[in-house]
Amino acid sequence: MQRKVLITGANGLLGQYLLQQFSAEDFDVVATGKGAARMRPASWTYVPLDITDAIAVTDLVLKERPDIIIHAAAITQVDQAEINPIECWNVNVTATRFLLDAAKAVNAYFLYVSTDFVFSGNDGPYDETALPDPVNYYGSSKLAAEKAVMDYPGEWCIVRTVLVLGNAIEGTRSTLASWVLNALKTHQPIKVVSDQLRTPTLVHDLARGILLAAQQKAQGIFHISGKDAASPYEIAVFIAKRHHLDQILITPVTEKEFTQPAKRPRETIFVIEKAKRELGYAPQSLWDFL
Repeated sequence: MQRKVLITGANGLLGQYLLQQFSAEDFDVVATGKGAARMRPASWTYVPLDITDAIAVTDLVLKERPDIIIHAAAITQVDQAEINPIECWNVNVTATRFLLDAAKAVNAYFLYVSTDFVFSGNDGPYDETALPDPVNYYGSSKLAAEKAVMDYPGEWCIVRTVLVLGNAIEGTRSTLASWVLNALKTHQPIKVVSDQLRTPTLVHDLARGILLAAQQKAQGIFHISGKDAASPYEIAVFIAKRHHLDQILITPVTEKEFTQPAKRPRETIFVIEKAKRELGYAPQSLWDFL
């Protein structure tokens, strides 16, 4: 029997890849997002949805009665969250609670997409048992939403990920890699942080990991990221070399030199053995993709 999945954040980078992967499998896909659809609906249905509107959320979930809800919508701009904390809380926390309440009414499996920024970055590498300790408002909001998900009486899963890289199928949302490439192609000098370490995640790998979790109705927390650790500066230099662009345009800077409204965790390296073992997750090499 075909299962119905409701995906929030369908206009975002991850959402676009989730639509492709879920619609290619045996799922009846309902996509939601803010405003009009960026991708032309193919084998899925698109419904505009303001997730901060409790009545609209409830009405849609009761109408569609999904078996699975994939909650990928969020404010992910870390500095925006720091500058506009009320907006961040409304979207990242309150809206998650609205979706959870609606999910409870139809007994849906609930999968929440979270972040490495729930950690301080001071005591990794991080597996699923590590204690969260966010250093910015974005991380705090995602952690609060995680706690709401953990209180859900039905089946739930939290997928945490790290620095998602990839190209949007439709739209102009940039990631670190696309920003670096576009700047170097137009001969713009850039400053890139060299003293932060991540395990960057390729967007198609993340979408695949979420699909695997949903297909199995996996429960609990899973860390899904890439397998290669790198600093943003190392990624930028690699991109320059791979595309034969001017590496001199890239200046390494420390976090202290590169002033931003929100503090970032220093090192967020994920241990992904649980996802490999229990889900069959198998990420590609970052260096083969960039």
